[in-house]
Amino acid sequence: MAGHVQDRWYKTGPGPDGKSVKLKTDRYGIGHRYRARYVAPDGSEKSKSFPDKQKRKADAWLANIEADMSQGRYIDPAAGSVTFAQYANEWMAALTIDPVTRESVEIRLRVHALPYLGDRPMASFRPSHLRAWMRQLEGTGRAASYRRSIFANVSAVFTAAVEDRIIAENPCRARSVRAPSLDGRKVKPWSVEQVMAVHVALPDAYQEVVTLGAGCGLRQGEIFGLALEDIDFLAGTIRVTRQVKLIRGVQAVFGPPKGGKERHVPLPESVASALEAHVTKHEPVEITLPWKTPDGPPATASLLFVNARKQWLHRFRFNRAVWRPALASAGIALGRENGMHALRHFYASVLLDAGESIKALSEYLGHHDPSFTLRTYTHLMPNSEARTRAAVDRVLRAPGEADDGPATAPDAD
Repeated sequence: MAGHVQDRWYKTGPGPDGKSVKLKTDRYGIGHRYRARYVAPDGSEKSKSFPDKQKRKADAWLANIEADMSQGRYIDPAAGSVTFAQYANEWMAALTIDPVTRESVEIRLRVHALPYLGDRPMASFRPSHLRAWMRQLEGTGRAASYRRSIFANVSAVFTAAVEDRIIAENPCRARSVRAPSLDGRKVKPWSVEQVMAVHVALPDAYQEVVTLGAGCGLRQGEIFGLALEDIDFLAGTIRVTRQVKLIRGVQAVFGPPKGGKERHVPLPESVASALEAHVTKHEPVEITLPWKTPDGPPATASLLFVNARKQWLHRFRFNRAVWRPALASAGIALGRENGMHALRHFYASVLLDAGESIKALSEYLGHHDPSFTLRTYTHLMPNSEARTRAAVDRVLRAPGEADDGPATAPDAD
């Protein structure tokens, strides 16, 4: 036994005849009668008190504690008294992800989770608390995809608390608690005419950002971080090795592409010709920025796109002063769906229409998982019924026959 249940109302002492008898203590009739005590794995003594007539409950509680310790599932009952805010702040301080991602996580938790969940002790959370919080979150009008990210961050805090033996279970994983469902809106790629209209509407120094986005599928930050030395015109490839990232919306750094993985993207001849013309008219500028963090080592690259002062491009300023006016000039509505990311969607639609595989497209786009690419663009894949009809027609069509279906079978004898 790792502990025992103490009866604080009675003690054992010698009777008149010298035999041991139960004697009332000074605490008789005062406070909880029973105290279950045990020694925790760290050597400290723990206890819990129970009222009169609840000896069985005290025994059962102590038996559960002993079973948990023997099976390696013990959790200090006092550990769960730490509040969500206290634990979440410690968790955020220990994150080792890149600064931009850490900043996004901190904003989501501080703005959308801590004001609602922060004061509650970790051990007191029940699925109902999470359901109520998610209902409040839905009422803010935030997009389902953003609420899903917030939920994932909160769940990550609870998962860490489970692993630290602060709580026994993650309430976000209860069957009655579900992450916000995505709104189901399908990506609608731009037409070729829209891509060309934006290309023409942009200032000459920035027109080829459209070419890189629509012709190679690069992200905005990757385009802004593309250097002349990353382009292999002879081999026909672009090495995507860096992007321009903003820390706290102000401090710029060079960082690896999203997911931290470099990749090689095919360089079509049309894109190569456009880039050759661009670097002839607009000489690349050597820019030095810290690598990954504001105090990181300096990194230098000959960037293809800079602002009028020969400095790195600030995405918020670029979007406001350059991209949005170009959209208006091209007759395209302003909105989140028509940011520079729309060029990647166009690129994906072109490759899928040409029969490129999801795996290859995923690699070119720099997605972490081909299944994500499939979920995003499956509706853009060529119709399977049309492919089936065409395949059968190619096999069964008689030589020299017109493309109007299989030959009619001859009449039976």
